Amino acid sequence: MNVLLLGSGGREHAMAWSVAKSDKLDELFIAPGNPGTAQVGTNVDLSLSDFDAILQFIEEKGVELTIVGPEKPLVNGITDFLEDRGHSVFGPSKYAAQLEGSKKFANEFMKENRIPTADFETYTRREFDKALKVIKSKGEYPVVLKADGLAGGKGVFICETEEEVEKRLDELKQNDKFKDAAQTLVVEEFMEGEEASVFVISDGQTAKILHYAQDHKRIGDGDTGRNTGGMGAYCPTPVIGRRMLQRVEKEIILPTISAILLDEHPYNGILYCGLMITVDGPKVVEFNCRLGDPEAQAILPSIESDFLGLMNAAANGDLDSKDVQIDELYRCCVVLASDGYPGEYEKGKEISGLDSVSEDALVFHAGTKSKDGVTYTDGGRVLSVVGAGESLQESIRKTYQEVDKISFENKYFRTDIGAKGLMHLNE
Repeated sequence: MNVLLLGSGGREHAMAWSVAKSDKLDELFIAPGNPGTAQVGTNVDLSLSDFDAILQFIEEKGVELTIVGPEKPLVNGITDFLEDRGHSVFGPSKYAAQLEGSKKFANEFMKENRIPTADFETYTRREFDKALKVIKSKGEYPVVLKADGLAGGKGVFICETEEEVEKRLDELKQNDKFKDAAQTLVVEEFMEGEEASVFVISDGQTAKILHYAQDHKRIGDGDTGRNTGGMGAYCPTPVIGRRMLQRVEKEIILPTISAILLDEHPYNGILYCGLMITVDGPKVVEFNCRLGDPEAQAILPSIESDFLGLMNAAANGDLDSKDVQIDELYRCCVVLASDGYPGEYEKGKEISGLDSVSEDALVFHAGTKSKDGVTYTDGGRVLSVVGAGESLQESIRKTYQEVDKISFENKYFRTDIGAKGLMHLNE
C-alpha cells in the first residue's frame, strides 16, 4: 500500500514508526512530517489546511489510505472531503469529530445518551458575566472552565477560588489565542478521582480497545502549574483494572459508538476516552477524535498487531476480522520541552546526544528541525523519550537514563512521570 500520514508531531512520528513496520506498506509519505518521520518515510511539504493540494498528491502518488494524525483537519472535515472523492481515510467525519471539536456538543451528546460525565452548563461569549455570577452564587470550588472549541490542550482551567475564575474568564475573553475556541464557555463540576485514557479503534460498528494509559498534563512535578499538551505518559496504568476496563467498554465506549451510528455518522478512527475514575465508576472528562500525544508514543510500541492493517480494516469497515494484541511490557514516555513552554520559549537550540540513546529505547521527534545534519529545537515540546520494562519501575528508570543522554540549552522535563502509577501498585 501507498500511505499518506498527515501531521508533524511526536504522535505522528510514533504512528509513522508503527506503520513502517508493516509488511503491507509500499511507500509511506508524511505531510509535513519532521526530522524523525524522515527516518521512516518521505516527508512532503503540504499544508494540512490545503485539502485540494492533499487530494492532488493522493491522486498523483496512488495513495490507498490517508491517515489523519491531528484533530484540526478532522474537525475541519478532511475525511468527508476525501471520501466524497472516492479515497479511503482513517479518521472520523466532521460530524463525529465534534466530540472533540465542541465541548458543548460532546456534553450534550453524553447527556442525551446517558454516558456518565460531569454536570455542566454552557454560556455564550456575551454571557461570561452571567457565568461568573452563577459560579459565585453556588460557591462550589474547584470548578472547571472549558473553551468550547479546539485550544491545543490549553483551553481547560481548574479554578480553586473565585479570584481564579475571574482571572481565567478574563483570559478566555481577552487572549487572542482563545478568540475562536472560547466563543462558547462550558462550566463543569469538578470530578474527584484518578484520570486515565482509554484508546479505541472503530470502523463505525465494531470497536476494539487498543490500550490504556495515564497522561501528565500539568507542566510541573506533582501536577502543578499550567496545563500543557502533555508532558509524559505511561502504560498500562494500574488505575484501570480488568473489571474497570469492562465497565468503560460497557458504559462508555459501546454506547458512544452505537449512538453516533444511530445519528447516521458511523465513527471510523480512533476514539480517545479521557476518563476520571471516581468512587461511582468511570466518567468522561473529554473525548478526542485521535490518538493522544504523548500517549501514542507509549502505547503504539506496545501493539504487536499490524497497526497499518488495523487502520486499513477500520477505514474499510472490516475491523471485526482483526485482533488487537499488545505485549506485556510497561512503557514510560517523558517529554523534553523548551523551558518556558507552554508560554514563551526560544527555538534553534542544537540538540546533542541522540546518537548515544540505547537501541532498546525510542526517541520520537516533535518540535525539531534539521539543517546540514544537525538537529535543532523548533517547538515547545521537542522530543519524547520512551523506555520499556517488565515492571513500571524498570520502564521509568530506563527512560530517565536515556533522558540524561540528550542535551540542549533550556531543556526542561518533569521528573515524576509514572510516579502515580507506582503509588497505586504499592497500595
